[in-house]
Amino acid sequence: MGQHGDVTLPIALEEAQAGFSTHLRDERGRGPNTVRAYVGDVADLLAFAADQGVAELPDVDLLVLRAWLAGMDRRGAARSTIARRVAATRCFTAWAVRQGLLEQDPAARLSAPTARRGIPEVLRPGHVTDLMQVATVRADDADPVHQRDAALVEVLYATGMRVSELVGMDCADLDWSRHTARVLGKGARERVVPFGQPAATALAVWLEAGRPLLVTPASGDALFLGARGARIDPRVVRRAIHTLLRHVPEAADMGPHGLRHSMATHLLEGGADLRSVQEVLGHASLGTTQIYTHVSIERLRSSYERAHPRA
Repeated sequence: MGQHGDVTLPIALEEAQAGFSTHLRDERGRGPNTVRAYVGDVADLLAFAADQGVAELPDVDLLVLRAWLAGMDRRGAARSTIARRVAATRCFTAWAVRQGLLEQDPAARLSAPTARRGIPEVLRPGHVTDLMQVATVRADDADPVHQRDAALVEVLYATGMRVSELVGMDCADLDWSRHTARVLGKGARERVVPFGQPAATALAVWLEAGRPLLVTPASGDALFLGARGARIDPRVVRRAIHTLLRHVPEAADMGPHGLRHSMATHLLEGGADLRSVQEVLGHASLGTTQIYTHVSIERLRSSYERAHPRA
């Protein structure tokens, strides 16, 4: 028997949950955060079902699924949370059908609320210029940590990569002749992204002057290092971005993902097509990238209302 909250899972449900976790991790190659989120959602569903007297997976039918979602809605769960749990459930039941644990997929007709996707906050181009200037001035003191921070902020904005992708990069992932970086993204999908001369310059300073001062036997080929020489931690990257932005007047406080949002928005505002931005960001779906068209429209509307005499 397994335990989830105050509900003891029947062995059949526990085994299904464990098998699904193994599937996500070993067969689908999902990252630890995705596995944790999806398995947590399925665990909540199965605990609810067990509390309703369900002992076998085929008894987790559409009525049980709808009752589970209705309970979340009554408790005031966010639409995005319910939508994510529906997605996790569909993934779980589809897997169970393929495994022969279910004859029919009860989640095939399960509807989910459309999550209201907020417009991400982005930096204005002038703020980005100021941010890079702050990072460059700090790096001039020859402190290897400051040189590293200048390089990583340039790379994040130049490529739009996720912080998890940045910290996973090795020195060998850089192609200096083409000014491109090889990135391993979500679902182990690999892509190649370009970076410009400012990022190349900052990287050269870091690799030639800063990194050698921090390198230890634990460094391996990691591109970015922490103060003790190991591969840099995402929390250190976030802290560095927040610290630099505090020196940029009127700039929104944001982390690495804010730089990703900003880069994508500025690409579209500069005339890049949506498909190209999708490729750079590594989005599996073009629909995910389309949020940045809304950002651009909202910024245009805001500027119009401030500037047009009859807005």
